Amino acid sequence: MGSTGRYQVCCIGAGYVGGPTMAVVAKMCPKIDVTVVDISQRRIDSWNSEEESELPIYEPGLKEAVVNTRGKNLFFSTDIDGAIERANMIFVAVNTPTKKDGLGAGRAADLTYWELAARRIAKIAKSPKIIVEKSTVPIRTAEAISTVLNASGTTKFQILSNPEFLAEGTAVRDLENPDRILIGGNLKDEDGIKAVGELVDIYSHWVPKERIITTNVWSSELSKLVANFFLAQRVSSINAVSALCESSGADVDEVSMAVGMDSRIGSKFLKASVGFGGSCFQKDILNLVYLSESMGLKDIAEYFHWVVRMNDLQKDRFVSRIIHGLFNTVTGKRIAILGFSFKKDTGDTRESAAISVCQRLVDERAHLAIYDPKVYETQIWQDITTASKMDRLELEKLVHISSNPYDAAKGSHALVVCTEWDEFRDLNFEKILSIMEKPAFIFDGRNVLSHEYLRKLGFVVYAIGKPLDPRLNVV
Repeated sequence: MGSTGRYQVCCIGAGYVGGPTMAVVAKMCPKIDVTVVDISQRRIDSWNSEEESELPIYEPGLKEAVVNTRGKNLFFSTDIDGAIERANMIFVAVNTPTKKDGLGAGRAADLTYWELAARRIAKIAKSPKIIVEKSTVPIRTAEAISTVLNASGTTKFQILSNPEFLAEGTAVRDLENPDRILIGGNLKDEDGIKAVGELVDIYSHWVPKERIITTNVWSSELSKLVANFFLAQRVSSINAVSALCESSGADVDEVSMAVGMDSRIGSKFLKASVGFGGSCFQKDILNLVYLSESMGLKDIAEYFHWVVRMNDLQKDRFVSRIIHGLFNTVTGKRIAILGFSFKKDTGDTRESAAISVCQRLVDERAHLAIYDPKVYETQIWQDITTASKMDRLELEKLVHISSNPYDAAKGSHALVVCTEWDEFRDLNFEKILSIMEKPAFIFDGRNVLSHEYLRKLGFVVYAIGKPLDPRLNVV
């Protein structure tokens, strides 16, 4: 217990995983003190802000969870050492991106931040701690981290794996009503069993016991990667089918519905689109590729890798449709990009399909007008600058950030839907048609619009996996 006599939980990392997870833990466990720490003063200030718009993450329900617990049993701080010292249990939710350089570059997870966190814990902690892997990590990470933590031999640490299975846009709901909670630990050791029991006790405040699964550490670590592979595989599979539908005249939504009604398959993640994004899918699959290669399983690695390749091909195919539809050139043409986040109900742009689409169109010297209701302008510029071969001054001649969809559409040759925001369904398309260049094109990368209605208004419409508009220039 901490000095207050209350159980103390610390989370290192105030990002997309740490912030929402700890907010819900604090909400559901009022007798537990939860402290979220981060090296970024700006990020901590945002979490402590009274303004909803200032929170560093947008998630439905998150503001309420934070406001109702902050200052009571939920705290955000840059005092990392103090929080480590007080904690009974420490969650580590730092970033584990794909390595950019060195061995395993482009595939393996970069555990630099995880190792730094472990070394800091080992240096500061003077009493036994339970360390919980919350970041997505490769199999056997707990074993490596345990070596770092227990190197001094003066303090005893138990390492648990507790992967998150959150979907951005529904993260708070997923945390409050999870399909399952997975906890991996050393179940052959008395102290390991006790540590697992303490984490089970926390989740038992609101999660039914039958949904809390305990396994060995390595099964838990691998399960997270495999779960994301299966979800991404379904997206890539239906996107492969979408290409076949366009060539044959079939409708991908009708095919998806027929296939999804099979109880052995189910309907989830069978929605054709411009491609999946987010922080997890691509990173975790590439991690599986690297693990398989390192274990000599080259054919297995190739199988995993094709899920990512299919996703890239889908984005390339979508951009090709735009270019060919606009009479084989987009140079100098204004294109309105509707949506920049990787999915609706989040401001997260990591691996967003919109970034790839914009980068490819900019390379063709198209003029882009980008609108997203939740992504900050600074983030859009950062992503496009990073993805493009051009410098910021060159990009500013080609890219405009719009404050609303009508500003983006004005004078545009085409609208390109990259994110399935609900508001895009309800736009005044008669008004939009009147302010666009003619012929006016719509390329729906999420199949969220009413295509027949738009065609009746006079738009030329391309929708992924749908019979092609006869007026579309197909090459």
